[in-house]
Amino acid sequence: MLAAAGVASRRTAEAWIRAGRVTVDGVVAQVGDSADPATSRIVVDGKSLRLERAVYWIAHKPRGVLTTTSDPEGRRTVLHLMPAGGPRVFPVGRLDLDTEGLVLLTNDGEVTHALLHPSLESEREYRVTVRGRVDDATLERITTGVVLDDGVTAPARVSRVGFERGADETSFTLVMHEGRKRQIRRTMERLGHPVVRLVRVRMGPLLLGRLGSGKVRVLRAEEIAQLKAHARACLRRAAKETQRQATGSRPVQAPEAGREARRKPRKQSRPGDRNA
Repeated sequence: MLAAAGVASRRTAEAWIRAGRVTVDGVVAQVGDSADPATSRIVVDGKSLRLERAVYWIAHKPRGVLTTTSDPEGRRTVLHLMPAGGPRVFPVGRLDLDTEGLVLLTNDGEVTHALLHPSLESEREYRVTVRGRVDDATLERITTGVVLDDGVTAPARVSRVGFERGADETSFTLVMHEGRKRQIRRTMERLGHPVVRLVRVRMGPLLLGRLGSGKVRVLRAEEIAQLKAHARACLRRAAKETQRQATGSRPVQAPEAGREARRKPRKQSRPGDRNA
């Protein structure tokens, strides 16, 4: 509940609970306990916690707008796109200053964790335009991994490739689950094709669609349901993988394979083995 309310990350919230820093209605909380935010008194380190109802908006970030909650230089942020008097939200992840597209704005910490943590492998989809004609060999390098200063990029998917001869630009759709700083721009620079335009069009199950640049909207009920289901699936997958690694067990075989593996091999006949 603490993570879902955006009070802390899931890991931090569990650490608080294990340390005995959280009480619910005067009783020290345990990991896995539930509470009603509308009626329960939740206290962390002696201070009452006011849990806000989870809200979900998406924004179409234009160029020149920062993906942060505030800026010491007074520049515009994605929160300036929200209506005056709107709910307290924060942007999920970051798009650099010159990148456009979908930004989720929410106060749901658990969903944020599921969408951003690298181990959960939640997909992001971008429409990328770069200088020059990108040949098949270069596209193959993008899909298999490119060596950057901070390591090799994870495998990605490339589709809908097109070349505009007059502008000498190649456009393609890129699907990836990593989110390193300026990763796409650094990758294409390394490959000799600087980015001309970069737009995020999908994050997990959320689509930018036809939302205009600089506009925001509330997620529809079915979109929220899909988002929460996606987050739960990511967290379950990560939990299973963590458990598998901790126990040293191997992935479960398919039923057919498992049955075949359990079958005892027939004993081979050798001279003298047969009954006369």
